[in-house]
Amino acid sequence: MSSLDDLSTFRTLRQHYEHLEQAGTITSDPAQLRIVDALDRLIEEVSTKRLASKSSALGWLFAKRKQPRETVKGLYVYGGVGRGKTMLMDQFFERVPVKRKRRAHFNDFMADVHDRIQSHRDALKRGEKKETDPIPPVAKALAEEAWILCFDEFAVTDIADAMVLSRLFSSLFAEGVVLVATSNVAPRDLYRDGLNRALFEPFIGILERHAEVIALDGPTDYRREKLDRMQVYMTPCDAETASQMDEAWHAATAGHTTQETRLAVKGRELVVPRANGTAARFTFGELCEKPLGARDYLAIASRFDTLFIDCIPVMGQEKRNEAKRFILLIDTLYDNRMRLVASAEAPPEQLYAGTSGTEAFEFARTASRLTEMQTRDWLETVRQRETPR
Repeated sequence: MSSLDDLSTFRTLRQHYEHLEQAGTITSDPAQLRIVDALDRLIEEVSTKRLASKSSALGWLFAKRKQPRETVKGLYVYGGVGRGKTMLMDQFFERVPVKRKRRAHFNDFMADVHDRIQSHRDALKRGEKKETDPIPPVAKALAEEAWILCFDEFAVTDIADAMVLSRLFSSLFAEGVVLVATSNVAPRDLYRDGLNRALFEPFIGILERHAEVIALDGPTDYRREKLDRMQVYMTPCDAETASQMDEAWHAATAGHTTQETRLAVKGRELVVPRANGTAARFTFGELCEKPLGARDYLAIASRFDTLFIDCIPVMGQEKRNEAKRFILLIDTLYDNRMRLVASAEAPPEQLYAGTSGTEAFEFARTASRLTEMQTRDWLETVRQRETPR
C-alpha cells in the first residue's frame, strides 16, 4: 500500500499504527502509542486552526490583530536511538494538513539560518536593508515559508547555534510557528557543559513553554534489535557482501536518507561521507588512506556509536602507513565501545600480510579486537554506551 493510499485509508496515526501492528510490521509499544496519540491531538488542533482561518486570505497565522495571537503548542519527543521517533515523525509530517511545512535535520536548518543572517548583514552593508538586527526578518521569512517546523535529531553542539536560539525561536513562536522535534536528550540536557551555557539556558524555558515534552522511553531499541541479528564482519569484498552491508546500513539508519556531515577537528573539517543519526559509513580508503590521526578518529567516536567500513583490504609492507592508521582506528573504536560493521577481503587474522616492522606485532592485537567485536559479549558492552543515561 502506498503512502497516498495510507493517507486516504487511515485518517489518524493511531489507525495506521494499529494497521501496521495487525500486519505484523511492528510490535505495539505503549510508549510509542503515547506519542501517536499526542501527534493525533496536534493534527486535530492544527486542522481546527486551519478551518478557523478561512475568513482571512493570509490565514490565522499572519492575521493582524490587536489581541495576542493564539498559537498551537508543539511537541518535543526525546528518547534513545532506535525507539521509533523517526517513524512517528514520518507519519505526522505526511498527515498534518498544512502546505507550508518543513522537515529538516536540525543542523541543516541552523546552517540555513546562519546563511540568511549573513545575507541580511551583507545587504545591510550595501544599504539594501534598514533593520540592524537580522533575527526578526529572518524568523519572519522562515515562518512565511513554513509554519509547521519538524526537526529530526534536535541537538545543540555549536556555540554559534546556542547563542542565537533564544532570540530566533522567540521570534518564530511569535510568528505562530509550531515546532515538532525529536531528540536523544531532554530539553534540560541540551548543550550540556557547552561553552557559555548560561546564555543558552533561556532557550530551554522558551522551548518548554511552546512544546509539550514527552519521553519515548520504551525498553526496546528496534534499530539495534534488527542490527543485532545481522552479521557484522563480512568477507570477501564482492557483490553479495556489498548487498549485505547495504542491508545492515538500512537497518542502522531505519531506511532514512543519509547525507554528508562535517566534524570540526582542531580548526579544520573532517568529512563524513554518509551519516544518519548516530551511524556513519566510510570506505577503508576514506579512513585509512588519507592523512588522518587520533584526533580524527576520536571525533568520529564522540559523534557516532556505529561505524560502517566498506572493503578493508589485505595490507602488506607497501601499505604500512594504512595499516598503522587502521590499528589506531580499531583501538579507538574498541576503547570507545563502538559498534563496527565491516566488509573485508579476508578474516581479521589474515588482514596484515607484512612480516617485518612493529605493524606485524601490533596487528595481532587488532585482529584479536576485530574478532572480539563480533561477539555477543562485545555487543552487550556496546549496548551500555548506546543506552541514554
